[in-house]
Amino acid sequence: MEALGCSEDVLAKASQVWTMLDDMAENSPESYRQFIQQQLDSAKQYYAPPEPHLCLEARILEPTENRLFVNLCSWNKVPPPQSQSDPVPLSAGKMDTFAKSEPYSIVDIAYNPSVLEQGKNPSEEDRLIRLSLKFIEERYSVSLSPTYSVAKHKLKGSLERMRHSLRGGRPTAPPSEKNAPLRKEVTLDQLRNITAQEEDSSLTLLTEKTLPHKPCLIEEISSTERPEEPKSPAYEVTTRKDASGRALQLEVRVEVPEVRCVSECNLSISKDDLLMECLPQYRLHLSLPESVEEEAASARFFKKKGLLLVTMPVCQQNRAPSAE
Repeated sequence: MEALGCSEDVLAKASQVWTMLDDMAENSPESYRQFIQQQLDSAKQYYAPPEPHLCLEARILEPTENRLFVNLCSWNKVPPPQSQSDPVPLSAGKMDTFAKSEPYSIVDIAYNPSVLEQGKNPSEEDRLIRLSLKFIEERYSVSLSPTYSVAKHKLKGSLERMRHSLRGGRPTAPPSEKNAPLRKEVTLDQLRNITAQEEDSSLTLLTEKTLPHKPCLIEEISSTERPEEPKSPAYEVTTRKDASGRALQLEVRVEVPEVRCVSECNLSISKDDLLMECLPQYRLHLSLPESVEEEAASARFFKKKGLLLVTMPVCQQNRAPSAE
């Protein structure tokens, strides 16, 4: 009976809204048009994909020393903090590691645009960055160098990779008061209390003295768009060289036997990486051994063999012949 009463209340409220809209459309067409346009604009903004804001370069010290790039992104789907003392919601993707001549990892973190807007002040930006790095240490169980730099580019890796990473982030519920882990986290107010030591640039980050005992001060939100986990297909990368040993072309052969039509595949190529998605069956993200001319790349799909062949010319500008 209680559920039935709730349903009736919802229907009554919906009826009131429709009556109000009908009256507005009849008595004030311009106000009605503006109202509808405002709702459409709000929905468009809410469902817009995450956008790159800035890229950081740091260094992982433990468990394995490695370069780390952090893409800080703006996303309206991440709610803003309700007040200065409430948790700062964020959304984070998984840590992707790429094995090149010098391996590196990428982490994508998204905040509400209003949080990033406060970071336009240099000191506030530094505090927000420290917050993000502290979160990475705890979220991914790594130890980072206390120093960082802001990269010249806003995004490391392709736009498609970043958006897939954030939308496919593994759901993590915020801890409750009862079973909250011992996490040293920060609110917007407490960001102002983070101070750096002068000589060695190390940070006093949220020690027991600076942090009140309060759980869930950073709230990691989960995406409702998480796709079913695709599998990594078998693939082979071949480098075509000239007589002097200069790399001319990369060929990537990917086996996708479950794909029936080329329209099922989405291929994205940047200068340094390749992302192929044939969802929900396959997903392949490769760090390329050579920089390529992405605009001159081509792909062919052999339906009978279940094979995708991607051909990419290697960038030749400022390249010297490689030694045999």
